[in-house]
Amino acid sequence: MSNIRKLTWQDIEYQVSLIIKDNHLNNSSLWKYVYGVPRGGISISIMFAQRLSLKILTCLDRIAKEEVLIIDDIIDSGKTKERYIQQGYHFIALYQAKQGEWLEFPWETMINEAPAQDAITRIIESIGEDPNRQGLQETPKRVIESYEYLFSGYDQKPEDIIKVFDSDGYDQIVLLKDIELYSMCEHHMLPFIGKAHIAYIPDKEVIGVSKLARLMEIYSRRLQIQERLTVQITDVLMKFLEPIGAACIIEAEHLCMRMRGIEKQNSVMVTSCMRGVFLQNDNRGAEARSELMRLIK
Repeated sequence: MSNIRKLTWQDIEYQVSLIIKDNHLNNSSLWKYVYGVPRGGISISIMFAQRLSLKILTCLDRIAKEEVLIIDDIIDSGKTKERYIQQGYHFIALYQAKQGEWLEFPWETMINEAPAQDAITRIIESIGEDPNRQGLQETPKRVIESYEYLFSGYDQKPEDIIKVFDSDGYDQIVLLKDIELYSMCEHHMLPFIGKAHIAYIPDKEVIGVSKLARLMEIYSRRLQIQERLTVQITDVLMKFLEPIGAACIIEAEHLCMRMRGIEKQNSVMVTSCMRGVFLQNDNRGAEARSELMRLIK
């Protein structure tokens, strides 16, 4: 477990002064501009600009590289530093990451969502883009807002939406088929898209039909693998409804197979989970499975 070292603004100011002194920056006339690497380098770049009488840049376009001092908060993997140096910039960071130590900068606690937005900013930067480019300036905020919806299933529980009713003697298959499915593969955080078929045979109680789709949404709006998702939907029906049997079949296309890796454009993954009578190895089970397949097709 990493030790968390919480830095204060006084710590930052001292480190800025130390770097300026150790690198003899006060005596240098090489640079006219300072650019802070988003997001951590921005606050620090203001300090350097004030002390060295430099102009602050928000974009590196059309500026001579030898006139720009690049500032960052910390060197972690070293990829950010390497990228700027390869481009011909002079790069300075306040701290070098140490194994077993986690630095918490004062601006990271100013806004609750800042660390998440900072992570997106770092990703944009790591692929070679400029997070300060006009079209990308609001992207970290928009990504986090979209994630709040795409992964909203973590904030929901099945017991909060399930409401059962008396079956009035109905004991045949209840099937909601072709439910649109959107989820995110936990291996590459890319979507898989398809449809789900959810069925059960009531014992004494039934559930509102819309709740079948809601149950799927609760579990699909999380980082998932299709196999687990199929099982979770089936098992939650068995737990709360106590039916004679329950089943879920999912057919989905995985963008991690279409956009990268093996790049197979027409592949469809099918998973199924069956419980109760649908799983019985006898005539009754065979008849239930056969009828379910006929209803789905």
